[in-house]
Amino acid sequence: MLSNYLSPEVIQLKVNVNNWQEAVRAGGELLLKAGKCQPSYIEAMIRAVQEMGAYMVLAPGLALAHARPEDGASLVGLSLVTLDHGVNFGSEANDPVTMVISFCAPDHHSHIEMLQALAEFLMSEENQRILKTAQSVEEVLSAVG
Repeated sequence: MLSNYLSPEVIQLKVNVNNWQEAVRAGGELLLKAGKCQPSYIEAMIRAVQEMGAYMVLAPGLALAHARPEDGASLVGLSLVTLDHGVNFGSEANDPVTMVISFCAPDHHSHIEMLQALAEFLMSEENQRILKTAQSVEEVLSAVG
């Protein structure tokens, strides 16, 4: 269940960014401040897009930013950032991105467990819509609750 991973300090709405790097960094900074990762993890998430392309853009307007556990994941963590305007990651089918979900996990098992909970929630287009259009942190927490 996503409510196990999301708390008010890892949610930021209507963030103003200039590009996809700043969008990824915004989500990573929330994980860092929450003690879930090291600074190296944020850089690894950016490097992953630079090296492998926009594979993190999973659906229209939605990017799932992450890196490998050994890149600096300390604890299981999830953050949600919505953007005040979309940015392009280079995904023809799904740009512009208006929501970045960042996650980290220190091991394979917790990585898979979190991804399953996230995938189950995001399979619903209605759930995606609620997150993308939320006007308050409380609205997000109620949706994942």
